[in-house]
Amino acid sequence: MKPPLQVALVGYGLAGKVFHAPLIAATPGLILHTVVSSDADKVHADLPDVHVVGEARTAFADPAIDLVVIASPNATHARLAIAALQAGRHVVVDKPFAIDLAEAQTVAAAADASGRMLAAFHNRRWDADFLALRALLAAGDLGEIAEVHSHFDRFRPVVPDRWRERTGPGAGLWLDLGPHLVDQALQLFGMPDAVQADIAIQRAGAEVDDFFHVVLRYPRLRVVLHAGALVPGAGLRFAVHGTGGSWFKHGLDPQEAALRAGGVPGADGWGVEPAPGRRLALAADGTLLDAPSPNPAGDYRAFYSGVRDAIRDGATPPVTVDEALDVMRVLQAGIDSARTGRVVALSASSRAETRA
Repeated sequence: MKPPLQVALVGYGLAGKVFHAPLIAATPGLILHTVVSSDADKVHADLPDVHVVGEARTAFADPAIDLVVIASPNATHARLAIAALQAGRHVVVDKPFAIDLAEAQTVAAAADASGRMLAAFHNRRWDADFLALRALLAAGDLGEIAEVHSHFDRFRPVVPDRWRERTGPGAGLWLDLGPHLVDQALQLFGMPDAVQADIAIQRAGAEVDDFFHVVLRYPRLRVVLHAGALVPGAGLRFAVHGTGGSWFKHGLDPQEAALRAGGVPGADGWGVEPAPGRRLALAADGTLLDAPSPNPAGDYRAFYSGVRDAIRDGATPPVTVDEALDVMRVLQAGIDSARTGRVVALSASSRAETRA
């Protein structure tokens, strides 16, 4: 039996406390050994047996550590990931992978030089609704897809006092929620031909973008990625239209809410959608009929199981470096499009260009 991998978690804010620590603890073969935080009391209140150190370099230098998880503010992701890789550790980086494409390429080069595993935490590949949509498309149940609308709306009229809402590198909604929606789109449809983006500030007192409406252009297909902070009637998650019918999904995958409430990943009912999607199927006479559309259960633990297997057994990481770089390429194109007011074209050989 192989010994468990010892994990150091850098950061114990929302990402570290709510997502990474519980998922690491719930994944066989991983042990949370160390947390890097300036607030040891906060960590020990939840995790009394975990080592707490104040400096990331202390954790990186610890020979007991196999895997480092970067869950610190976005602007620090690249610097810390590179330092951990150079120290000989495998690395997981929370989204966004970096604050821009050039920085992301530097992280990728460090991983190549180190020979260590590097993966980006695109956990929403394991949302229940995304898994349901992926299965529908794989089965061809909706025919040829013409439109996809992917929303992640919220109602937060008062701007919270946190680093994500303050002016600075890596802040704003596009780099917060955009990576999720972009990664899902690329998993389903591959790299678009072009990106057209409207990224804006809408709330009074906001310093960084809190709205985006981004269109990924394919030869015929259009994928619309949308998020806003002033949507009191938020509910739509997906609307997908094809030659064989449509599929609608309202409400968010329940895993984040369960994690925030202190739920244990893998407990009974974990990841089960309370409101499955609705499919309108095209009948032979051209009419649309309601069809059942059950969702599989979501499970973010699949990401960390994949990380474990990649380190131990040489399996393909659950999110590859090339995939993470492709997401960054689209995020960068969105920023450039919003700044210039133009459609930004992407090369058909984007994967090769991204690693160049």
